[in-house]
Amino acid sequence: MVRLADPCLVVLVGASGAGKSTWAIEQFGRWRVVATDDLRAVVGLAEHDQRASKDAFDLQERIADARLRRGFTTVLDSTGLERARRRRWVDLARRRGVPVHAVVFDVDAKVVRARNRDRQRSVPADVLRAQLRSLPAAVGSLTDEGFDAIWSPGDVELVPPRFLDAPTAAIRQREMPMPLSFGLQIGRFAWPGGAAELAPRLAELARAAEDAGFDSIWLMDHLLQIPQIGREWEDLPESWTTLGYLAAVTRTARLGTLVTNVGLRNPAHLAKIVATLDALSGGRAWCGLGAGWFEREHELYGYGADHLDTRFARLEDALRLLPLLWGKGSPPFEGRTISTPAATCYPRPLQERIPILVGGGGEERTLRLVAEHADGTNLFGEPADVAAKLAVLARHCDAIGRDPASITVTHFGEAAVLSAGAERAVDGSEGHAATVEEHVGRFRAFAEAGVTHAIVALPADGTPAAVRAFAPVVRAFATS
Repeated sequence: MVRLADPCLVVLVGASGAGKSTWAIEQFGRWRVVATDDLRAVVGLAEHDQRASKDAFDLQERIADARLRRGFTTVLDSTGLERARRRRWVDLARRRGVPVHAVVFDVDAKVVRARNRDRQRSVPADVLRAQLRSLPAAVGSLTDEGFDAIWSPGDVELVPPRFLDAPTAAIRQREMPMPLSFGLQIGRFAWPGGAAELAPRLAELARAAEDAGFDSIWLMDHLLQIPQIGREWEDLPESWTTLGYLAAVTRTARLGTLVTNVGLRNPAHLAKIVATLDALSGGRAWCGLGAGWFEREHELYGYGADHLDTRFARLEDALRLLPLLWGKGSPPFEGRTISTPAATCYPRPLQERIPILVGGGGEERTLRLVAEHADGTNLFGEPADVAAKLAVLARHCDAIGRDPASITVTHFGEAAVLSAGAERAVDGSEGHAATVEEHVGRFRAFAEAGVTHAIVALPADGTPAAVRAFAPVVRAFATS
């Protein structure tokens, strides 16, 4: 089985009658295949109208460009024997940022001639002889033309790029296990039954998460649903109130927001809210903080839209003030956006220090604030993106003499486990669905990049069945 990243460009190389079209349609489906014969019929009299070849090739390249621009895997079905044309196709793939593969059909000449004779309209014998003579030279030059890989025809599986190398990483996890804990983020509550069903469905989901081995449960802190997930009139319960409910229906999971917008609450009041959750949950609170970005909720709820500098000033004030409110005594505090004559907060949290996690990967401000004040950072993107952000964070830590290892590194992303027999979504989709093995490999790569806690959002934010399906991934990293 050949695993190809989706999207990609596939170039077929072989003489007429070598079986290219049949193989391509079987492996990729007819709509991904752009064949010059078909295009000759569009711009000429019929598929064998050689006078229309130039226009057919030009059209083929334009179609391929349009498809790749939209993120669709494309198979170029022609003889692929002209070096200049192959180089243009490689350049096209590079411009569109996708891998390009050559598939070589080196079929015995007798077989090719026999197939050609059986065609309703055969390729002229001299043309076929020329193709067969030029094939060895074409194949020999492929390695120097920039193709990402050269294959013989076989079974193909299209895979989202993030999972392409996952099986190899999964083997590393089995042979040399690395620890990684998991959290479940619940961001959508559009369940049947509406508000009356929120409590029982949420309790069932949270308990399933604990049973599956999730160490934490997280909620977004928004006043209305964000457009990346759903409509603004969908049910979205207030985050900290909901975390209080979760504290009552769970036993072990840490509870937090990913992340609280510091512009929606007075920071001192927020400290009181978080301390109360910590007391009621038996010391299981995390405090996620962020500068805020969703202007629509500020507009609808009358908060106004502060300048980015003001939002970051408020974030820094919160990072400095909250530990004072949770700590000993009642010292005064003077910040740029808030001041208080006495940092007073009762009840005190049960944890000696409620961990503060800062969301965002801004390299100049956000990661500097993490280094200076936070206990954790939440990052996005692929493992290479995380590693690059952590290198920046390490530089900020070095500047103030802090050990980067003292910072919990979390990563947020979507995930879904493919059920038996289900087809994965490909061709321009987000591509978060994969087998258990592929998820294990992907999260192994995150662990190697420096992530210590992976926070995932499951389909529809996790029916209990989806949570249970993800449990084998969680168990693969339970090294104790």
